[in-house]
Amino acid sequence: MIEKQSDNVENLEENVSEEVNKNEDSSVIENQTSEDKQSLNEDDENIYAEDLKNTITNNDARLEQLEKEHETLKSQYVRIAADFDNFRKRQSRDQDDLKVQLVSKALTAILPIVDNFERARQQLKPESEEAQTLHRSYQGLYKQLVEVLKQQGVSPMRVVAQQFDPKLHEAVLREPSQEFHEDIIIEELQRGYHLEGKVLRHALVKVSMGPGQQNSQEPEEKDKVEEDIDSENPISEEN
Repeated sequence: MIEKQSDNVENLEENVSEEVNKNEDSSVIENQTSEDKQSLNEDDENIYAEDLKNTITNNDARLEQLEKEHETLKSQYVRIAADFDNFRKRQSRDQDDLKVQLVSKALTAILPIVDNFERARQQLKPESEEAQTLHRSYQGLYKQLVEVLKQQGVSPMRVVAQQFDPKLHEAVLREPSQEFHEDIIIEELQRGYHLEGKVLRHALVKVSMGPGQQNSQEPEEKDKVEEDIDSENPISEEN
């Protein structure tokens, strides 16, 4: 009986020892698992932080690249817009210049007719009623022609007693004058015209040389101008 109790005690001790060992093993395993999990969490966090850092770096680089591309495209747009605006203005100027050239060419061809009208008006001296009627008809046609020129922006120059200006006048004759100072226009030989403020035709003029001065070429030049004025073909104009 005593031996059986002793065996029971030994078995009990063995069971308790085994149970303790099992508990210890279980505790070790749990600690190891916990450590492994903690280590894995730290690794995951490190990997995530590294990935996040790389993503931010890549985004910053991409943003910088996009900003540079934006500035480049903006500069190109501004340059293209400026070029187009200059092209538009240049086209407008060219069209205006072409229009002025065409109008100037047409009006210049009409000016000799105006000259002939004015010469005829100076020579006509109507005495009879029939001649006066013809003269009035002529005057009406002349006024219509002058009105058309005015509507197109043509205006005559007023040159007598003005200072000679080579940009506006062409001196075909110079002679001494007791009345006018040197380089003052004495007489208008052919009327000049403006078109919208620009010279349509230079005025042919006689210019004073001042008192007491002589010009050996004066008679020859004077005869030439008078022949040109009296000829059927009017004096050629310069635009």
